[in-house]
Amino acid sequence: MTTPSVAANAYAALQRAANGVTPSKTKGDSGFGQMLQNVIGDMANKGHQMDAKALAAANGKGDLVDVVTAVAETEVAVETLVSVRDRMIQAYEEIMRMPI
Repeated sequence: MTTPSVAANAYAALQRAANGVTPSKTKGDSGFGQMLQNVIGDMANKGHQMDAKALAAANGKGDLVDVVTAVAETEVAVETLVSVRDRMIQAYEEIMRMPI
């Protein structure tokens, strides 16, 4: 179940990414492509963390609350990424319809 705080954290992370401030960003990185790579990398890390927590819970070593929280965070991150992708496709299609 998605909670308002999980959604707020996901949107805050997306806002930081849109402003070019990501946790994995180094000094030499720049550009839109690099920003997208960082965001997608962060998404993959969230997915791996969720998998690890689910596996630990299945083995009886993890907390179910942590698994549900990780799943919810990953779900919100994926939904946000899909929304951004859809918006980028829409913008591309609009640009392609512009007369030259």
